[in-house]
Amino acid sequence: MAKVCEICGKKPIVLKDVVRSGKAKREGGVGKNTTGITKKWKYPNLQKVKVWSGGQSQTKRVCTSCIRSGKTLVA
Repeated sequence: MAKVCEICGKKPIVLKDVVRSGKAKREGGVGKNTTGITKKWKYPNLQKVKVWSGGQSQTKRVCTSCIRSGKTLVA
């Protein structure tokens, strides 16, 4: 099952988590150095919700921003 909102299509995004060490120049050091970069995934907040569509109640995975904005008619 994909981690995608069935209403707006919101999906996971990839971020880069940058690790730096050292003392900043403004604090009297020689500057910050990058010591590691790792991929970090950020997932949408999906909830299983019963939604009315075509006169029937269906269960869909919907992000919370769609639920709050009223894009779904929650059963």
